[in-house]
Amino acid sequence: MPAKKNANQPLIGVALIKETCRRIRVARSYWDAHNNPACRGEREKALALYESLSQAEREKVPQVLRVWLRYRSEKYFGEDRTPPRNKR
Repeated sequence: MPAKKNANQPLIGVALIKETCRRIRVARSYWDAHNNPACRGEREKALALYESLSQAEREKVPQVLRVWLRYRSEKYFGEDRTPPRNKR
């Protein structure tokens, strides 16, 4: 049986870029499925990873993903939007 990977290691370089892209793609799939709470959570994680990238690394993220992240962040999840309600 192979050893388990240590998930607690901080991501750097190419691994960080790949994880950022993966998170944005997952958020997009949740958005397309109209699963807004899950989309919000994934988008926040993706945005945190994206903001930890350097300017050169940010340019390696595909433009389609960058535009989607920025557009959704400002238009639908911005500070001026109504916060989500708690489900009972």
